[in-house]
Amino acid sequence: MRVLVVGNGMAGSRLAADLQARGGDRKVTTLGAEPHRAYNRIMLSTLLAGKIEEPDLELTDPAGPGVEVRTGVTVTGIDRAARQVHTDQGERYDYDHLVLATGARAVVPPLPGLDPVPDRVVPFRTLADCRRILAAAEGAGEALVLGGGLLGLEAARGLAARGLRVTVVHPRPHLMERQLDPTAGAVLAGTLDRLGVRTLLGVPAAGVAAEGDRVHLDLADGRRLTADLLVLSCGVRPDTAVAAAAGLTVRRGVVVDDRLRTSDPAISAVGDCAEHRDTLTGLVAPAWAQARVVADLLTGTDPAARYRPRPGVTRLKAAGVDLAAMGDTTGSTQTPGVEELTFTDPTRGTYARLRIDRDRLTGAILVGENPSVGTVVQLFDRGTPVPADRRSLLLGRAFGTAPVSTAGSPALMPDATTICQCNDVTKGALVACWRAGARTPAELSAATRAATGCGTCREALTGIATWLATTDPPPTP
Repeated sequence: MRVLVVGNGMAGSRLAADLQARGGDRKVTTLGAEPHRAYNRIMLSTLLAGKIEEPDLELTDPAGPGVEVRTGVTVTGIDRAARQVHTDQGERYDYDHLVLATGARAVVPPLPGLDPVPDRVVPFRTLADCRRILAAAEGAGEALVLGGGLLGLEAARGLAARGLRVTVVHPRPHLMERQLDPTAGAVLAGTLDRLGVRTLLGVPAAGVAAEGDRVHLDLADGRRLTADLLVLSCGVRPDTAVAAAAGLTVRRGVVVDDRLRTSDPAISAVGDCAEHRDTLTGLVAPAWAQARVVADLLTGTDPAARYRPRPGVTRLKAAGVDLAAMGDTTGSTQTPGVEELTFTDPTRGTYARLRIDRDRLTGAILVGENPSVGTVVQLFDRGTPVPADRRSLLLGRAFGTAPVSTAGSPALMPDATTICQCNDVTKGALVACWRAGARTPAELSAATRAATGCGTCREALTGIATWLATTDPPPTP
């Protein structure tokens, strides 16, 4: 069987690795448009902040007989009748099953001055973009970021960590309006201001002008901002051009069913380019879950495999900023049986909001340090009942009872506790790998893939390894 994967990003590379790991007699070929090996895209902001180097981003390429990865190859067309893919290099690749993992592209807003995009204006999406931003930031004093969503704020904090004066311009009244309510947005803005990131809210951009080594951003209210660098973080759009040209059903993304099949049963789609039940993913955990389902189906490992999306948790990865948002926090507070709990301390940069329906957590926002964040994520992810004392979740400690958060003591964690949300790795899986011979955080990560996604579980992984080294030391040779 010839499986052809178009796209060597986080979804495409994971699918190729999953196919290779399942063994069998098949040829897997991956075509990636970017000229380098697969990398962890969601850690680009950490690279921007100078916390890691480029080699730390690299993902392990699948290797072995029947596996081929081609980089710097752009697919230009799909011949569904002949089951062939055409490339910009004039090559043709035959397939028995084709998987589209073409990802998404950064949106460049239709502003005067952005066609073409000037040199000192950079969209933030790829490793090449990150390299351009770092080159422009060298010796720069000021930077502007257009867009106050998740990625824009991570880019802003990364540049501020390099000593630049950063201003975020956002057209909405508060930051991260898709995940946060106005109060949480205000607390987050205050925290960012203390970290050297200024925010201008509720004012759209009107145009861009480049002048030598400086770039001007004109605002709708008549103001003009000037800096050495302008980073565009105005959202992403699924890359569906090849799929649409081939006649596949495309709405916002390439439409797929529960088996991740497109309107052509010989073609699947996974990751940011796929639209499942009117929903786009945009996060690494569902993309990797989709890759697992396709690998199970194509190899016959699990013919009954189906993609069932799980509730997503948004985490902001920026030094000095702790933020987690999940589920629905926008519904009416007057709904019968629904509880709304909030706590705000703007001086300390802390805000917590919980939405509880019939003793189940259906939504939460946590800004600032909160020791119960791990417990909140677990309650939300598994749909288990919340404790009777709700204050323990808002404030991170129980009143008159034992602490709710078990983050400080792995011994108290049930084996079913999810440690790595991106890869769905439980404490029990880590313990099993430890007892099978994995003795360091790096070895546990290699065996389970924990901490290879967004990286927010790395500290928990290290804590469990330390605990195991004390409570379950390896036998003396």
